[in-house]
Amino acid sequence: MTGGRAVVADDDPDVRLLIEVAVRRAGCSIVASHADGSSALADALALDPDVLVLDDAMPGMTGAEVVRAVRAARDDDRPFAVLISAGVDALAGRAQEASADAWVAKPFSVRELADVVAERRRS
Repeated sequence: MTGGRAVVADDDPDVRLLIEVAVRRAGCSIVASHADGSSALADALALDPDVLVLDDAMPGMTGAEVVRAVRAARDDDRPFAVLISAGVDALAGRAQEASADAWVAKPFSVRELADVVAERRRS
């Protein structure tokens, strides 16, 4: 996959900015950036992104709920979905239950998140 379009969401504006930097570093363009899950879901369905990077604890809907809703609305495995959370203990399980492709624990480095997104783009 070359390029790639991403929807990102985190209710903390500073973390959202770091996510955006990481996603751009991975070679994707940001087509939508939100502070809540409901808005992220609307754009994930309307804009057909290649990548979702979502905080799992947001107002409106959690990242896991957004991923589940997107997966239910599509008949393929797109977009590549990454959940991010400070609640590491249950994050892997929530990511798996939601059919997310990857998860990254907070705090994360820009390089770590960029590598996760870039690795998927190479496959």
